[in-house]
Amino acid sequence: MDTATPKRTVVLGASDNPARYSFLALQKLKKAGHEVIGIGRKEVMVGDIAVHAAMQPLKDVHTVTLYLNPANQRQYYDYILALHPQRIIFNPGAENNELQQLAESRGITTMNACTLVLLSTGQY
Repeated sequence: MDTATPKRTVVLGASDNPARYSFLALQKLKKAGHEVIGIGRKEVMVGDIAVHAAMQPLKDVHTVTLYLNPANQRQYYDYILALHPQRIIFNPGAENNELQQLAESRGITTMNACTLVLLSTGQY
């Protein structure tokens, strides 16, 4: 995996709560040089990163990293697939066989992994 290339990343389930892993992911992705778009329950800022409450029309998305449990992902299936990301990362607690199969049938790579670990080990 090319870790030097910035990857446009959507953090789905983004939060401004410092106790949430999605909060850390937003900051660490940005610090690593990636373009970060947060989508969460409310419009907030995490540092200089905007978190949107609505699904954003986006192009050239490399990665969608999920911080939602499978039941909360369902409303985003069409949106996620329409982004045509190169990969979807299912963080711990977000693993979802149904969405994985839908994505893989469209040529999207899926991973059950932790974005924070991938970043810290240079595998993002």
